[in-house]
Amino acid sequence: MAVTAREDTFPKLIALNAQIRPARTAFRHKDFGIWQSWNWHDVHENVRAFAAGLQTLGLKRGDKLAILGSNRPRLYWSMAAAQWLGAIPIPVYSDSVAEEIAYVLAHAEVTHAVVQDQEQVDKLLSVIDQLPTLVHILYDKERGLRDYDHTRLHAIDSLIEQGRELCRQDATSSAIEHELQSGSGADLAIILYTSGTTGRPKGVMLTHDNVVKAAEIGCSFDKLTDNDEILAYLPIAWVGDHIFSYAQGILAGFCVNCPESPETVVEDRREIGSTYVFAPPRIFENLLTLTMVRMEDASPLKRKMFRYFLDLANRVGEKILNGDADVSALDRILYGLGNALVYAPLRNRFGFTKIKVGYTAGEAIGPELFRFYRSIGVNLKQLYGQTEAAVYVTMHPDGEIRADTVGRPAPQIEIRIDENGEVLYRSPGVFVGYYKDDEKTAATKTSDGFVRSGDAGFFEPGGHLKIIDRAKDVGRLTDGSLFPPKYIENKLKFYANIKEAVAFGDHRNAVTCFINIDLVAVGNWAERHNITYASYQELAGHPLVYDMIARHVDEVNRSLSMEPGMGGAQIQRFLILHKELDADDGELTRTQKVRRGFIAERYAPLIVALYDGTRETDVSTEVTFEDGRKGTISAHVHIRDMKIYPVTPTPLENAA
Repeated sequence: MAVTAREDTFPKLIALNAQIRPARTAFRHKDFGIWQSWNWHDVHENVRAFAAGLQTLGLKRGDKLAILGSNRPRLYWSMAAAQWLGAIPIPVYSDSVAEEIAYVLAHAEVTHAVVQDQEQVDKLLSVIDQLPTLVHILYDKERGLRDYDHTRLHAIDSLIEQGRELCRQDATSSAIEHELQSGSGADLAIILYTSGTTGRPKGVMLTHDNVVKAAEIGCSFDKLTDNDEILAYLPIAWVGDHIFSYAQGILAGFCVNCPESPETVVEDRREIGSTYVFAPPRIFENLLTLTMVRMEDASPLKRKMFRYFLDLANRVGEKILNGDADVSALDRILYGLGNALVYAPLRNRFGFTKIKVGYTAGEAIGPELFRFYRSIGVNLKQLYGQTEAAVYVTMHPDGEIRADTVGRPAPQIEIRIDENGEVLYRSPGVFVGYYKDDEKTAATKTSDGFVRSGDAGFFEPGGHLKIIDRAKDVGRLTDGSLFPPKYIENKLKFYANIKEAVAFGDHRNAVTCFINIDLVAVGNWAERHNITYASYQELAGHPLVYDMIARHVDEVNRSLSMEPGMGGAQIQRFLILHKELDADDGELTRTQKVRRGFIAERYAPLIVALYDGTRETDVSTEVTFEDGRKGTISAHVHIRDMKIYPVTPTPLENAA
């Protein structure tokens, strides 16, 4: 859809959809096993009434409305209703603890909040003394809230019904229409708070023009139409979900499907038949891990067939997907057989049967993992983006999809590489600035409108961008060898048994690593090998688990030794952490990114042990339980030494 000056905000685009495709399904939500549907006419009427209801609660232009919960139609509609009135929605990560929520809402000076259920209401009420500007809380599910003080609590359904009644009055209807038309593309559309990888979250201010232009870039690039389907299951506070589910859904007019729960996502996606999929690498890793675990329980014949056809797919699958001609007739026949027996059932299990295009972003994906999905017929691509860009910086054009790059500059995007290797970009989606932080805005945006990404990368001769790591994280060993921690960690995380890894080595004489095992994969392996354990901690410290992880590390070292420039980054020592890294403990962000500096500080004694030759050490760590209580986990941690392989000379070195 080409956006004109008349439809330069999302509420205006919703009104347009109600005119040109009123009966087209716009939203679905699965509740108690049943899909409920709303067409664009329904959505427009609900958003309009919602806006009228919010107006009676005093929400006005420039006010801030927080949104806290999982992907639900009414929570998405609350964004549009706020934008209708010129207010600014601020989605918050639903799994944030109360203190994290309090910081964002206080910093943004939120006046109204829309939440999913009792759990989120309780979080807000527990910190209400820290939120002097918050006057009203609206909830979607009323279960458990009947006996609460409703002085400031309101049911969304009741408010929408109240707004619907008001809109039947000519005066209110005219006033609401005036509010809609008063909005413009230059207005702030949303403030998205970063996940806080390096400190306090920052509020990224994006206008309607920013977000609409970004949505246009994606829809045009991948030819998205109102016939497409997406499952909205990622955090609504994340820019990826905001662009892919909210902005592009409204712009293209396609259907946004909300799952019943996080546990039903794959099944719900299979039922819907998503044509457009977006997920960070962790989601794709988990899908593959569960598959590999299940295959270990299959019969020997099935395992043999599975491995044979996966080897075949690894050899010719991507070529067939890309339409390459240099695949023999025999391989095509065998691949067709493999598709019937293995690949199609796999795609169906993942919910990818009808997929037209899939994207992964948020952090680097392991090349092996990326190639696996493409080899079985999933048109998976990478993109590189940031909240400050309204997502899009680079994308993979059809026919140029490679595992080792993030593609070319997206349409209308300019990219340059600074002298220190940092990637800078400029685009129509570039943010206005950080909310109430002019100093950080000035440090991030150059005088000519480019944004400092904080990532190190370079362009290959063919024009594709390669991202090495966060610019501040790429370091050197004391002998001058390159140390790219994320690159090393992604190689480790390709293995189903490894859930997370944190590498160390900058300004040190060797690379070492913390490893988290995947409890599902390793637990299944332990059961098959009659290994008993009572906890993650006990399993993580088992000698046979260490042996298994050591084999994976050894394979990574072999691989690094044969890659140009990476031979010096082989892992000399590693340990398996006694606990899983957790966002509640501050070790991961809410988007599951490693907070490297915090981990280095928290586990400093373990890092010392990795480098002083210690073979085992004791450690105690404070943890936060789901109910907010604090506790301590103590353990005896072992450290393994690894073989370092001779570095394979590059062609240039051979020539010398």
